[in-house]
Amino acid sequence: MYYVRKRLEIAGAHYVTTDRQTKCEELHGHNWIVYVHCKAKELNEDSMVTDFTEIKRLIHNKIDHKNLNEVLDFNPTAENIAKWICEQVENCYKVEIWESENNKAIYEIDD
Repeated sequence: MYYVRKRLEIAGAHYVTTDRQTKCEELHGHNWIVYVHCKAKELNEDSMVTDFTEIKRLIHNKIDHKNLNEVLDFNPTAENIAKWICEQVENCYKVEIWESENNKAIYEIDD
């Protein structure tokens, strides 16, 4: 099995809607650190699991320096963003998002 990991830094704004009133319902920003994990039993025609440049194009270029509520069609919690990223990238099986030094969300596909 081959494994690769791409680290992205994404600056953006969002607000999160919840059933209870929280300060996260107000527009605010983060400098997210995102780790995209991919794996494959066989390498592709370019001898790669997944092209790092393609990961950046699919994710960073779409959401960096954006209001995520305007570019994504779901409640942009860290958990939902992690799942969305995983669904965008070929061979991705896990995404980690550090919203701050103390707050991390992980989405991982169960095998």
